[in-house]
Amino acid sequence: MPGALSAAAGAPPRVREVEAGDAAWDRWVAGAEGSTFCHLAGWREVMGDVLGHRCSYLAAVEEDGSWSGVLPLVRVRSRLFGHYLLSMPFLNDGGPLGTPGARRALAGRAVDEARRLGVDLLELRVRQPLRGELAESQRKVTVLLPLPPTAEELWEKGFRAKLRSQVRRPQKEGLTTRFGAGEAAAFYEVFARNMRDLGTPVLPRAWFERIARVFPEQAVFGVVYSGDTPVAAGCGFLWGGEFEMTWASSLREFNSVSPNMLLYWSFMEHVIGRGARVFNFGRCTPGAGTHRFKLQWGGHDVPLPWAQWSASGVAATPSPDRPVFRLATAAWQRIPVPVANLVGPTLARRLP
Repeated sequence: MPGALSAAAGAPPRVREVEAGDAAWDRWVAGAEGSTFCHLAGWREVMGDVLGHRCSYLAAVEEDGSWSGVLPLVRVRSRLFGHYLLSMPFLNDGGPLGTPGARRALAGRAVDEARRLGVDLLELRVRQPLRGELAESQRKVTVLLPLPPTAEELWEKGFRAKLRSQVRRPQKEGLTTRFGAGEAAAFYEVFARNMRDLGTPVLPRAWFERIARVFPEQAVFGVVYSGDTPVAAGCGFLWGGEFEMTWASSLREFNSVSPNMLLYWSFMEHVIGRGARVFNFGRCTPGAGTHRFKLQWGGHDVPLPWAQWSASGVAATPSPDRPVFRLATAAWQRIPVPVANLVGPTLARRLP
């Protein structure tokens, strides 16, 4: 039966595919060291129902029948963007979880599946390196900020005076922040507009609506308003004392009043009240503008040593930073927002 991590030594665990729709999977994940919200069973519904991707949820099973590790895998296939096997697409974690032996067995099974399917790239998104024959990507980092017990302590002792003044600016302009699942629609309004401005196809509205329904305890939606107009928005996840800001956007025409500064401070204040002790700013490219923005809050870099395998030497999933996509990005930025919102989700669901 699924339970605590098995410490049994001996033969390597066998790996089998399991049904992830019951509570047993999530109970195991909740008790596993290093687990994240990316490992939860609900992503099978979100990835499969909303995006149409084939999901395989794997468990490493010991001789006594106990689980010693788990791995959710998602296949993303497109004639335009390529063929990938990932854990987990659109997210920053979800790779092999469990004992060292279980992680090795699960990674080996993932490579076998990648070979069998003929994918361009297998990518296992992990926080701790996977020892073995898989290559290790160095292209992404995250920024972690330890959080004190109270927001007041973070404000007074954790932030420099300049940072506090940047947060006060939108407050003085009358901007306010609202939280709750009911903010998902306003979040998407800002997010979709910002993605068009960045030249990137936007995920479907149904993706975030399903997230709000499937993860009512973990998903956090927050929106900054100027009057009744949403001008900055974020969506992230609370799990095991850590909050990760997974998606955040603001409207460019409001940059002069810095709504993004109020957005991040409001999220910190909110999640501290819900017990978070670490604020995870989400993945970014080292040295990029978003990386510098995240570092200004006082956090520290943590490399994301994602494990990869490719028979053809593919080193990364599609990215707007790559030269081959720059012309497409520039063209997308000129598309009217309603058209981008109509066409973008069809493309985005095939982008891992």
